[in-house]
Parts: sequence; structure tokens; C-alpha cells
Amino acid sequence: MEHRTLGTSDLKVSVITFGAWAAGGWMWGGTERKDAIKAIQAAYDNGVTSIDTAPIYGQGTSEEIVGEAIKDLPRDKVQILTKYGMRWDLANGELAFQSQDNQGNDIDIYKYAGKDSIRKECEDSLRRLGTDYIDLYQIHWPDPTTPIEETMETVAQLIKEGKVLQAGVCNYDAEQMKEANKYVQLASNQVPYSMVKRDIEADVVPYSIENKKAILAYSPLERGLLTGKMKPGYLFSEGDHRAGLYFFKDENLKRTNEFLEKIKPLADEKNASLSQLVIRWTVEQPGITIALVGARNAEQAVQNAKAIDVKLSQEEINFITEHLNKLELVKA
Repeated sequence: MEHRTLGTSDLKVSVITFGAWAAGGWMWGGTERKDAIKAIQAAYDNGVTSIDTAPIYGQGTSEEIVGEAIKDLPRDKVQILTKYGMRWDLANGELAFQSQDNQGNDIDIYKYAGKDSIRKECEDSLRRLGTDYIDLYQIHWPDPTTPIEETMETVAQLIKEGKVLQAGVCNYDAEQMKEANKYVQLASNQVPYSMVKRDIEADVVPYSIENKKAILAYSPLERGLLTGKMKPGYLFSEGDHRAGLYFFKDENLKRTNEFLEKIKPLADEKNASLSQLVIRWTVEQPGITIALVGARNAEQAVQNAKAIDVKLSQEEINFITEHLNKLELVKA
């Protein structure tokens, strides 16, 4: 496994990082706890030492699963990336959206990153994870109701106290990153990035490269779209958020699969799956530091980890990108 340093920090993380959103079950049609734990442990056995989670994923379930999975591992060999700033148990800040928990109960999700809230969230996360420090603590979404200064100064204090090692943000634009960095040394920004979602190349990527900030790309397989396994007519299980996304409309599944068929010979030549080829292409893009990839079971986790074994020349990267640039998805 390859490891890369986050920005100017001393924190090194595995280029393939385990994304534990689906492990929490929430918005993914449920989860099988034992399978999720085995997936994380199998990933670790294959060099994936970094795990990204969040309290909101299953309303604590994902963090608990991560804590269970790593409890017998040497703590200094694992990097825990978690988040704060999305509350389902407190009506404060900006109402982000309404949802249902894993038991089917209605919940309201708020973006809130006030000082006292962050401190409570941090203590709750430490307890669920079974650890006394968090390697990378990230605001989950911008909170328009709380000054960035208040939020970031609180995290800076947590770093002084040793409860957090490094500060990160998620879903911030370049201006928000610039503001946040005034109050705490930012290591990274976690943002959506995939072959079919490359808008960060306009501002976040140039800013991050110039200012030596890491980019953690989430959903590099676009929630399964880029695996080549989803065909027109695909049926999602109840509670799966993907059913309403334009990426998964039949026409877009058709167009995406036509593109994937064009690059499949290269995957075959590398003795790799399409998913592995896509992941490797992603982490070779300018400014992209690591890719967060989820897995529901051990087999998926192992296959994700092996994406790092795929070696691409610049000519091969260009070949993929040239075909990709001809792909147009229907957004309506």
C-alpha cells in the first residue's frame, strides 16, 4: 500500500482509505454489522490503515463499528478520520434535510458547528471509537449559521488538548478553505470527486495544490456507477438514496457503461477490475491525495485495496481521460 502525507502535516494516510458511510447502513438500505467489521479488518490486513467515518453515518453506528473493528489493532498503526457538524439529536443551526434512521424513525439533520456542539461531538466520537484521540477531525458540511472562526478555533483548542491531531474540512470551496486556514492549520479538504464529477478541478484543486492542502476524494466510484456492474433497470433496495440520483437513470447507466467498455481492455491487460482501474486513475489526478472507497464485505475491501497495485503510465492515464472527456451524462 502507498501512503501519502496530508498537506504540510505529519499525518500519513493510506492512498486507499476505507470509507465507512455504507458501513453505518443509513441511506444505504441497512447494514450487516459483522460483515462491516470484517470488511474493515480485511482492508487493514491489505494495507488500508486509514478509516473515514462520521457520527451521522447510522447516527453513531458507523463509528461504533469502526471502534469494534480496530479495538485489537495497534492504535498508532491506524488513522481514524471522523467528522463533526451534522446533528440529528439537536435542533440548531441550518436544517439540512429530513431523513429516517436505521429503524425507520423520522429524523431532522442539522448543519451545526458551534463551539459547545463540537466539544460534545468530539467526546461522543472518542467514546464510540474507543480511543483517546482522533487523527483527522473534519467539519462535515459548511455551517452558514456559525462563523468559521468559532468553529476552527474550537478545533485548534482540541488539538492543543491532544484530543485531535489534525484539522480538516469537507465540502468547502476554496474561499472557505482560505478563511478556515486563518484559525487552524488545515491539513485537508474532503470533497466529492469521480470521473463523472470533476467540478472541483475549477477552484478547489488549484487552491489546494498552491497552498499544499490534501484532497480526500470521496465517492470515486460514484456510489457504484463506475464499477460496470449496474445496468439499465437496476433496482435499489428500500431506503437506498441512490434511487433518486440522476447518475442512476437508465440513460446514464447506458452511457457510462459504454465508456467503461472502451477502457475495459486496459483493465484486462492489467489483470484488474474496472473499479480498480477507476480508483487508480482517480488518485493519479493532479491534487488528489487519497481516495475514500467503501465496502460492505471483506471481499470488496480486499479488491479495493488491490487497486493500488495497478500501475498506469501517463500515456495510459491520457487514454482513459480522452475517452472520459467524450462522456456526457443527462442531468434532467
